Amino acid sequence: MEKKDIVIIGAGPAGIFTALELLNSDKNFNIHLFEKGKRIGDRHCPKRRTGNCANCEPCNITTGFSGAGAYSDGKLSLSPFVGGLDNFVQIKKLKNLIDYTYNQYYSFFGAKSKTYGIDNQEEIKNLKKKAIKANLKLIDYPLKHLGTDRAKNVYKNIQNYLLENKINIHFQTKVTDLILENKKIKGVITEKNKKYKCNAAVITVGREGSEWLKKITKQKNISTKVNPVDIGIRLEVRNEVMEKINKILYEGKLIYYTETYDDKVRTFCQNPSGFVSTEYYENRLATVNGHSYKEKKSENTNLALLVSHNFDHPFNQPIEYGKKVAEMGNMLADGKILMQRFGDFIRGRRSTKKRIKRGNIFPTLEDAEPGDLGHAIPYRTMLDLKETIFALDKLIPGIAGDETLLYGIEVKFYSNRIHVNNQFETNIKNLYAGGDGAGLTRGLMHASVNGVLIAQAIKQNLN
Repeated sequence: MEKKDIVIIGAGPAGIFTALELLNSDKNFNIHLFEKGKRIGDRHCPKRRTGNCANCEPCNITTGFSGAGAYSDGKLSLSPFVGGLDNFVQIKKLKNLIDYTYNQYYSFFGAKSKTYGIDNQEEIKNLKKKAIKANLKLIDYPLKHLGTDRAKNVYKNIQNYLLENKINIHFQTKVTDLILENKKIKGVITEKNKKYKCNAAVITVGREGSEWLKKITKQKNISTKVNPVDIGIRLEVRNEVMEKINKILYEGKLIYYTETYDDKVRTFCQNPSGFVSTEYYENRLATVNGHSYKEKKSENTNLALLVSHNFDHPFNQPIEYGKKVAEMGNMLADGKILMQRFGDFIRGRRSTKKRIKRGNIFPTLEDAEPGDLGHAIPYRTMLDLKETIFALDKLIPGIAGDETLLYGIEVKFYSNRIHVNNQFETNIKNLYAGGDGAGLTRGLMHASVNGVLIAQAIKQNLN
């Protein structure tokens, strides 16, 4: 049987698991996986060794094999309701797919990992009751925590497996254009003007590729819908404040609708004993993030507070809006991350190194610049964050303490959501889209499952 040529653009979790599923299910595919960053063993952040950013282009934190996942906290949600695919797949089928995909992860690290969120049901029930009284919604779910260090090893093992099995991975190679004929994908062009023919192509560029994806969808008339943009801060407290949730759930996902504007605010990416970090996007845009290791520990817990911004017609540039807010923060902090005590935040004054040092909490992002987030974050978002932190304090006493640290700006860039059918095929024949960058999923597990589903669709449609 003649081999079919498949092109995958982006080696994040969605792209990786598309390749894995095609490889494991059928040997009649010739697979080309394009990644503008480096192989995982070459992805080193100089700042973590020297304390100074080396302006790597592209950033080794957000690009390279496994995408931002290599430097993430390595959390694998085992819930069908946390990640976005429940909008496309029946729950029973999705649960089976999550189990199937997790088993593949497990085969590449082979070590037992604790499952959070399944024990202590009585304590979880009490937390939910307390959350309800504070008008918060607590979402509990089973979760596996690999840790940043172990996650990198897992993805390195997957990378090597793909290479050993003759998957053509093109590192440091950016796809610049798609070749279409009669609304059907025929190939891609790289930045060196090299052409690759294909029978099917998959776009899984992740959030870092949001600008490229927006450009390509406009040029090629790929149908999209404007997605909201999440803007907020990363909050850091002592472990003692978050002790109960850390122990029982590891990550507590909480949703709050604010009193003044009824805006949705959610907690995201909680990192017990973790570290606040900086990540860079195109044009050296610095945003704040967080992660934690399996072995290396701090005395603090950090988590994101994100306000969803939905815009009405005629505005259709949410990505640019989020970037402008982040750029303001960068400008005020001389290209670094702004940091402010919550006590200063609510009093409308900038923080100083002196006031930060006299508290019980030592910042884990050591080069963050004390300042005033109010000069960068719009008033509405500021008020949303303030109201949410006071609501959280009813569930987690101490989180609204004066010394709590807020870092900004945290922005989650979702490309305009690509319109896909139930097989994740776009309005261009045999062109598929998936993962966080396409606005379809959130998090490692659902992006990985998305890749499995796309591979199954390709196999069905091309054979």
